[in-house]
Amino acid sequence: MSTVKIHPTAIIDPTAELDSSVVVGAYSVIGAHVKIGADTRVASHVTINGPTIIGENNEIFQFSSLGEVPQDKKYKNEPTLLEIGDNNTIREFCTFNRGTVQDKGTTKIGNDNWIMAYVHIAHDCQIGNHTIFANNASLAGHVDVHDYAILGGFTLIHQFCKIGSHVITAVGSVVFKDIPPYVTAAGYDAKPHGINSEGLKRRGFSPEAILQIKRAYKALYRNSLTLEEAKVELLNMQAQTPEIGLLTDFLNISTRGIVR
Repeated sequence: MSTVKIHPTAIIDPTAELDSSVVVGAYSVIGAHVKIGADTRVASHVTINGPTIIGENNEIFQFSSLGEVPQDKKYKNEPTLLEIGDNNTIREFCTFNRGTVQDKGTTKIGNDNWIMAYVHIAHDCQIGNHTIFANNASLAGHVDVHDYAILGGFTLIHQFCKIGSHVITAVGSVVFKDIPPYVTAAGYDAKPHGINSEGLKRRGFSPEAILQIKRAYKALYRNSLTLEEAKVELLNMQAQTPEIGLLTDFLNISTRGIVR
């Protein structure tokens, strides 16, 4: 009969639910109301507090702290949640906090994300799939990061910002506004610097689609159009290039204004 592979120095709360294939390293602490799915590996000296749900085939490296209470003075011990999907790599010293009842109540990380050392994901953040967070990237509360976004090392994201799909930020960027899909952003505060052409090539975007995305970028940033005028132009382009739909949809949900 298979047994949970828990190091004898690890401490597991009786209410925690661990699949029989889960590995827990030395001196790790798994708190109350934590659920961990099949083939997830928890290294030594990790602390996971609940309520937290972690999916399958994740690798959590040493000294990470997951599911701790949010760093929000309004938090009054409500039973909020951290939810992590499948196939994520979470490197050393990462800190992910649970949500708050003032927002979604859940901090959520999707699937297939590569999250490097010292990354902080604050309360109520919503992370998509296939993202990369380089060392020391930090998100304030209520930040949304969409699929395939890449945050360079030491990128800082202001609360309530949205980071679009296929975005890439340069090292040390400080982001106060929303970054539309496909955009490369850099600086303090972050400004647009073209599109993430190389990333799009690697993900199989056709040369024609990339060309049209470049034209959409020019409509948004280079053609002296107002934002509303640019939206109309992008809608016209979307009819011929469906990939432009990511931009038009994002502009319709942006609440903080976009980087300029």
